[in-house]
Amino acid sequence: MVTTALHRAVPSGASAGAPLSRIDGPRDALALVANQLAESEHVLKELVQSNVSDISSISEYLINAGGKRLRPAMTALGALAVDYDKPVARLMCVGELIHLGSLLHDDVVDGALKRRGLPAAHIQYGNAATILSGDFCLARAMLLASVEGGGLAGQELARAVTEMAEGEVMQLRWAGDLSCDVRTYMQWVERKSAALIAWCVAAPAWSMQDHNAAAILADFGRRVGVAFQITDDVLDYQSGTGKRVGADLRQRKVTLPLIHAMNADQSIRDILEEGTPSDVVVRDLVRRVEATGATETSLDYARSLVLEAVDCLGELPPSKGRQALEVLGAYLVERVS
Repeated sequence: MVTTALHRAVPSGASAGAPLSRIDGPRDALALVANQLAESEHVLKELVQSNVSDISSISEYLINAGGKRLRPAMTALGALAVDYDKPVARLMCVGELIHLGSLLHDDVVDGALKRRGLPAAHIQYGNAATILSGDFCLARAMLLASVEGGGLAGQELARAVTEMAEGEVMQLRWAGDLSCDVRTYMQWVERKSAALIAWCVAAPAWSMQDHNAAAILADFGRRVGVAFQITDDVLDYQSGTGKRVGADLRQRKVTLPLIHAMNADQSIRDILEEGTPSDVVVRDLVRRVEATGATETSLDYARSLVLEAVDCLGELPPSKGRQALEVLGAYLVERVS
C-alpha cells in the first residue's frame, strides 16, 4: 500500500486502477486513479529539479512534507470524466506546482513558522531564496500547462493564476479587519482557493478543446473549491485535525465561521478588537464561536455548494469519473483534517 492524495491509503500494484462496481467513498474514488497519482508524485519531484541546487532543495523540502494532493486527484478524475485519451500524470502536476509556489510565497507573506508540521521553508532557507523558488514552481507550471495541455489550457491557467493573485491581495487588504462581511470573504476565497481547483478539474477538457465539458467541470471545481476552503476554516475550531485549535483566531483572521459568530455574538468582536488574543482568550473564543452555531452554519453552506457542484456534473454523460468526482466533492466537506 502507498499513502497519497487526501491522506488516504489506495491500492498499489496489480490492484491499482482496477474497475470498481461501486464508488462508496473517497478511497474508492482515488483507487480509480491510483497509478496516475503514484506516477505524478514521481514526476512532480523531477519537475522541480534545477541546475540551481537551492531551488531543488527548497521545492523538494515542501513536497516531502506531504500534502493532500487534491489538485492532481481532481485532474486525474476530470480526465476520466471526459475520456481523456493521453497520459495525464504530467498534466496532473501543473496544479500542484502552482499550489507549491503559492504556499512558498504565502508563508513568507504571513510570517508563518510552520508548514505541514515542519519549519516553513523560509525559516530554513531564507525569504529571498524561498520566494524565488516559488516563482520557479509557478513558471514551470505555466510552461507545463502549455506543453501538456495546449495553448487553451495554458491561457485558462493564466486566468486562474491572475485570480489567485487578486484573491491573495484582497485577503491581505482585509487581514485583521473585523468589518469584513460574507460577500467580501466569498470574493477572495473564490479567487484565492477555488480558481485553481476549477482549472485542475477542467484541464483535461481544455486540453481536448471541449469547451462545454470544460465549463461544466470548472463550475463544479469552483463550487467545490469554495466549499473546501470553508471546511478548512471550520476545522480551525476543532481538535484532532493535526493543527493547533484556534490558529486563525490567534491571527484575528476573518473567516466565514467567525463572521457568522460575530454577527450572532457582539462580545466576540469586542474581544478581538482589543488586539491579539492570548491562549486563554483563544480557548474562550473557540467556545463562544461554537456556541453560536456558526461552524455548523458554515458547513451547511459548504454542503449546499457541493450539492450545486454535483448538479453541474449532471450535464456530463454518466461515468466512473463523474461519480468519483461527486463522491470526492462530498468528502471534502465531511473530512476531519
